[in-house]
Amino acid sequence: MNILLWRVHSSWTTAFVQGPHTYLVPVAPGRDPYGPERARTLAWPASVRQVTPEELGATEVDLVLLQRPHEPELAERLLGGRRPGRDLPAVYLEHDVPDGDVPRTRHPFADRPDLTLVHITHFNRLFWDSGRTRTEVIEHGVVDPGHQYTGRLARAAVVVDEPMRRGRALGTDLLPALAEAVPLDVFGSGTDGLATHLGLPGERCRSADLPQAELHRAMAERRFYLHPMRWTSLGLPLVEAMHLGMPVVGLATTEAAEAVPRGAGTLSTRPDVLARTARHYLHEPEAAAADGARARQAALGRYGLKRFLADWERVMTEACS
Repeated sequence: MNILLWRVHSSWTTAFVQGPHTYLVPVAPGRDPYGPERARTLAWPASVRQVTPEELGATEVDLVLLQRPHEPELAERLLGGRRPGRDLPAVYLEHDVPDGDVPRTRHPFADRPDLTLVHITHFNRLFWDSGRTRTEVIEHGVVDPGHQYTGRLARAAVVVDEPMRRGRALGTDLLPALAEAVPLDVFGSGTDGLATHLGLPGERCRSADLPQAELHRAMAERRFYLHPMRWTSLGLPLVEAMHLGMPVVGLATTEAAEAVPRGAGTLSTRPDVLARTARHYLHEPEAAAADGARARQAALGRYGLKRFLADWERVMTEACS
């Protein structure tokens, strides 16, 4: 199939395009979301094709994968009036948890019998009101980076984008107290100046924005992965950390409580419990390595690429039929 999609979340897209199809990624003049350097960094195969708006209008498209509310209108414009869901099979992928009045949050594509709405976690499907739209859950899949864990640095790894802007939702306010228990290395975009923002000494909170391959190596050198998020969908860095062989210390919120099994780390709604576990891992590196090995086995079983691609193949085949 020829599948049209936009690169919204790079890591998720990297896993999705490992399938057996041709993936059409629109490129607008002056904006190149898939240049040669980025392609090497993200390990995208040759089956990913960049297409200009002019090329897309004359290209056969078998399925449209939508990920943002404005994309149906955008796709219709680029496809010469062909409407996703009505003139072309379409699937809408929802990456995020609902916002606002959460128990009553209606999804933008509720009551759309012409679409299939796919959630990345069961938690997300539970909390979104999707009306009569057919819903599915396809959990994350990861291109296995291998068991790289060394844990040689007695520090915690945190991966988050825009922690200062997104604040409490990501647990940014919890970091100062946790930094008293363990030094933090926070990776992601918008992290520059985080230590100053939090009033922490630079040694207690370092930050950097790294390409994915470098990020995995850096994460695996830290003693454990810290997941302080209050209200967010299940971020791929958590799943990638488990694949790397890292134990997890995090809040028992949203889908994290399902993703991290017993023996793979500690989840709690009490920050003092997280701080206590952090100190334990700092002083007991062998215990951290053992829990990380269990985390990796759990991730391989639940978030493997083969299962992920098979689930998507089933849903896309049904949508096209």
